[in-house]
Amino acid sequence: MDSAGAVKLRHIVAAIDCGQPINPDGIVAQVQSGVIFGLTAAFYGKVTVENGRVMQSNFHDYPILRMHEVPRFDVHVIANTEKPGGIGEIGTTLPGPALVNAIHAATGKRIRHLPVDPRQLRLT
Repeated sequence: MDSAGAVKLRHIVAAIDCGQPINPDGIVAQVQSGVIFGLTAAFYGKVTVENGRVMQSNFHDYPILRMHEVPRFDVHVIANTEKPGGIGEIGTTLPGPALVNAIHAATGKRIRHLPVDPRQLRLT
């Protein structure tokens, strides 16, 4: 994190145990896309409404995490012989809490509202 409060991710590690992996590459892809979408919500996921209308209409005015913002990314698929389970959207739910816990560990500041506002994180 820099003095202006901008957070830069250096490394993402995810592990998934969904039973016997049938298509490990598909599992990795699902976790990666879910984590990126979850981080997008944590960093940029603000929707504004004016006069009853949502102001964001598409990706030109609703920012998403871009490729250059995604760091090295490791996904570990736990191989076992349990009954195969679903993968679904589990990757989307975990990045927000992990991100704010990492910010707390680095700064001592507890973030309780998303998206993360860099103004709250400025080092003074």
